[in-house]
Amino acid sequence: MSDSTKDNAPSRRQFLTGVAAAGAGAVAAGASRAATPDPLITEVQPWASATGEGVDATPYGLPIRFEGDVRRRNVEWLTADTISSINFTPIHALDGTITPQGCAFERHHSGAIELRKQDYRLMINGLVDTPLVFTYADLERFPRINRTFFLECAANTGMEWAGAQLNGAQFTHGMIHNMEYTGVSLRTLLEEAGLDAAGDLKDKWVYVEGADASSNGRSIPMEKALDDCLVAFKANGEALRKEHGYPVRLVVPGWEGNMWVKWLRRIEVTDQPVQSREETSKYTDTLANGVSRKWTWVMDAKSVVTSPSPQSPIKHGKGPLVITGLAWSGRGAITRVDVSKDGGKTWETARLAQPGQAMALTRFYLDTEWTGEEMLLQSRAMDETGYVQPTKAELREVRGMNSIYHNNCIQTWWVKPNGEAENVEVS
Repeated sequence: MSDSTKDNAPSRRQFLTGVAAAGAGAVAAGASRAATPDPLITEVQPWASATGEGVDATPYGLPIRFEGDVRRRNVEWLTADTISSINFTPIHALDGTITPQGCAFERHHSGAIELRKQDYRLMINGLVDTPLVFTYADLERFPRINRTFFLECAANTGMEWAGAQLNGAQFTHGMIHNMEYTGVSLRTLLEEAGLDAAGDLKDKWVYVEGADASSNGRSIPMEKALDDCLVAFKANGEALRKEHGYPVRLVVPGWEGNMWVKWLRRIEVTDQPVQSREETSKYTDTLANGVSRKWTWVMDAKSVVTSPSPQSPIKHGKGPLVITGLAWSGRGAITRVDVSKDGGKTWETARLAQPGQAMALTRFYLDTEWTGEEMLLQSRAMDETGYVQPTKAELREVRGMNSIYHNNCIQTWWVKPNGEAENVEVS
């Protein structure tokens, strides 16, 4: 570098000052020059004055106490007893897409049971060449696969059919989680038992059943069973939690969560659906004329803004605002998410954190500027099949008001000038 160039080059201090000035508008509501010394910077704080805990203080890591509010929550009046009930994932407080097992929602029909690996058995019977019984150790010897999928209860958002009911994304949309599952392809186990005895497979089914007292069972078309179903024994790299079916559960990608049978104990190959309680009187969609739709397994494209939302208000005042949320589809990958601030009159295309992944959650962001105006926040998801998330009015036009399950309507949050948000209906 010549002397003249050196003389004209800005110093590092000047450069940083310039960057700070240029970015002042972008961070007006956040970082700024301190008018007075900040004791958190200028004074030695307690956490820097003594040693902390040793490596064995928490043999299994737990969330720090400052994050104690990030937890599953139940709504007591939804069910008569918690042993046959549900709690909700705190989606308003999470980011990214992977749900920690410790706050992933639970749904039980007769309570979560304790079943040791040593006592675990999985039977395959029915129209197979050789009925088989597998131990947990047997399953570990088969070729393993890892896949990330969302699990959504068919009743997620079900309370909203009649209008805005539950004030928080955790409660309106929190019957969902997204985890990386490790296990054995269901196809591999069926082929191990042999399917020649079943003959033509196009009209065959498998009936899957759990080991808990409810004997929760569902019929699954053979086509799906041989496609992408997984007999899983790990989630997010560790053993399944008790409440998620330890030691083994079924994974049925993109289809309603009731089919993801926990504590999986039996797989029967049949020539027709079993017509169990969970696929006749429950988990069917009742239309306006009283007739119920059956076999509505797939969870259609859906999305929700998780922040700002009633449990995640705007606290920083006017200025830069990150609007974020989740989108998913049981038919494939999310390709686009639009966000509206005015109740659907106009839309802006959000940024996907990563390209959409089939039958997994996708995180979206809209980086914007908030001037303190009221907003009617909505999000609208589109998937790779071209399906567009509908409004509640569009769903009601087809299905009436009697439904509970499969409500994938566009959700609205009314954001007030003080930054607080409320669940409202704009359909």
